[in-house]
Amino acid sequence: MASSSEDSLKERLLELQKQLGKKQMFETAVSSIKSLLIEAYPSASPSLRKSIYSVVCRVATILQTRYTAPGFWLAGLQLFEEAMHFITQSSEKENLKSYIARACDHLHEIEDQSEAPQSVQNSIRRDSRYLFEGHLTVDPEPPQPAWLRAQNVIVAANSSMGLSENGNAPESAVEVLQDLINNMQQNLQDFESVIESALQDVDNVRPRAPPASKEVVAKLPVITITKEILAKLGKGTKCAVCTEELVLNDEMQELPCKHMFHPPCLKPWLDEHNSCPICRHELQTDDHAYETWKEQEKEAEEERKGAANAVRGGEYMYV
Repeated sequence: MASSSEDSLKERLLELQKQLGKKQMFETAVSSIKSLLIEAYPSASPSLRKSIYSVVCRVATILQTRYTAPGFWLAGLQLFEEAMHFITQSSEKENLKSYIARACDHLHEIEDQSEAPQSVQNSIRRDSRYLFEGHLTVDPEPPQPAWLRAQNVIVAANSSMGLSENGNAPESAVEVLQDLINNMQQNLQDFESVIESALQDVDNVRPRAPPASKEVVAKLPVITITKEILAKLGKGTKCAVCTEELVLNDEMQELPCKHMFHPPCLKPWLDEHNSCPICRHELQTDDHAYETWKEQEKEAEEERKGAANAVRGGEYMYV
């Protein structure tokens, strides 16, 4: 497949990926991804195949974090099953199998709910909707925050608290206070579990950064250290890689973050780590798959911030 044709297909994939985040466009976008998979994957280059697989994974992520509607999951299931016919890498096939299993489980759960009495179905529908950034969604309602749970228990304790004739707190108040202690302990356990899971996800998902683009590195400005620059930097300033103090007429290469290093020190460092030794600013790479992952991660971070803001807004609604 011609390079220009593949570039246009990658742009199309990025466009479809953005559409996945819009509820009204999700099913149409998944259908287009499936068609593109069938038509382009067999003759695609490894780079384009990686991009197609990456978008398929994005469908799975969005389903698991945003949507519960059976139509969305059925569309995703059909895409995953179709991808199994084309994708050959064992690790990617294992991921697809897990996506298919999760989709089947979710659809079976919905089917089981549909067979429940009407009153139970109505209760399920009421419990599975909450306000999210101004939209009524079908996601599960987030649990009450710890402070609210504690406040509710304290209010209950205050209402039932009082001294009996012998000066002791009534038995019901003791039980309420014990409930407060148990709730706080459970909240701490939940918090530790969430943090541990998040750290594992970061370790497992984040790929190693490829070397910085040679073209980008070649364009980094080289500055000769003058008396004025040396005075501005201050006495004892060192190259962070070799830790040698800067001296007059040293040549230094400047990164976009404005930190400077000896060119012979910087190049091998960027080949190995591709980040500023001081602030960890990353340079652009020539690896399209990695750059696509970075863009997806940026979008995911925006989504997480939006979800966090929605939860905080929900907390104020309870006050």
